Amino acid sequence: MPSAIVRRLLFWSPWVLAVAVILVFLLQPDPVPVDIVAVQRGQIVSSISEEGQTRVKEVFVVSAPVPGLMRRIELHAGDVVTAGETVVAQIEPSDPAFLDVRSMAEAEAAIRAAEANERFAAAAVQRADAELDFARAELRRFEQLVERDTISANELEAAQRRARIADAALEEARASLKARSSELEQAKARLIEPTSARNRQRANLGYIAVYTPVSGTVLRVPNESEAVVAAGTPLIEIGDPRQLEVVVDLLSTEAVNVEAGQRVLIEAWGGAEPLDGVVYRVEPYGFTKVSALGVEEQRVKVLVELVDPPEQWRKLGHGFRVHPRVILAEAEDILKLPRAALFRDGERWAVFVAVGEMAELRHVELGLQNSLEAQIVAGLQEGERVVLQPGGRVSHGTLIAERG
Repeated sequence: MPSAIVRRLLFWSPWVLAVAVILVFLLQPDPVPVDIVAVQRGQIVSSISEEGQTRVKEVFVVSAPVPGLMRRIELHAGDVVTAGETVVAQIEPSDPAFLDVRSMAEAEAAIRAAEANERFAAAAVQRADAELDFARAELRRFEQLVERDTISANELEAAQRRARIADAALEEARASLKARSSELEQAKARLIEPTSARNRQRANLGYIAVYTPVSGTVLRVPNESEAVVAAGTPLIEIGDPRQLEVVVDLLSTEAVNVEAGQRVLIEAWGGAEPLDGVVYRVEPYGFTKVSALGVEEQRVKVLVELVDPPEQWRKLGHGFRVHPRVILAEAEDILKLPRAALFRDGERWAVFVAVGEMAELRHVELGLQNSLEAQIVAGLQEGERVVLQPGGRVSHGTLIAERG
């Protein structure tokens, strides 16, 4: 009996083992296809990049010193000017304004009133002249009578006083007539209509020449055509294009990490190679700026000085767009890993290391980081292979297979 059982076991054992192997093979999970990257040594640069623009450090705006008619400005952007010699603009008296119906009627009534006052003053002159003639004739008679002792000296003095009063009255009347004549001319002047440019040239009116206060290059002429300007109107902007700086508006949360003296790479300016610059000022005053998406952001202006010689960036001008990249920190010959391989495991950073065909969870310590890479301080060795973008399908012990 026992021998029969043994024979049966020996007969069925290979079949049972084969079925077990087949079941294990069929039930074994497929490896998860993943991308794998090796830990390498290299350089990491932590930086902040934002769109900025160039500007001349010192821009001088020449304004109109008086109101009037500005003649056409002959200067153009790029012209060289000399302080105290180059005439920026010429301003002459502007034409009077047109009168409406009521103003015209008031001006004509003022003329009629001025003419009447002038006639009244002329009559007063004639009356004072007659009074003076009479006083002088009376004085001559009294002088003859006093010689004959017919009148007293007191009466002679009274006649002399009346003659002087009459003479002063005549001068007063003549001055009043001149004033009334001037008032008439002033009233007529209110009726003067605007003249054409040709008549204005024939009138040979004077003008004020506006000179540039500094030497440099014309950057911009807001309005070069002839126009009536008010006092203080900007006429022209002057600066030195060889003294350029770069201004960039950074988010206030980023600007707190920027300090004077940090290196700057000025990219996307049109040249083949980036330009070198250095931060020389972080303005202490923030301002609100609305982004393209309509979000209010607190921004801070950071000023960058160009280090390269002007010959290298001579084609740059005022208001050109550039992309400065402020270098916050950089390190050479360090272990680094793409940030896509990192994920948070609780309070620590972790990666999945490819050990054979399995994924092994490994905690790491990070150092310097940027948007693409991170420095590995501890937890990994050079050459070790880690899973890139593991996702939710990979966990500790998961079978993995590198994508071909």
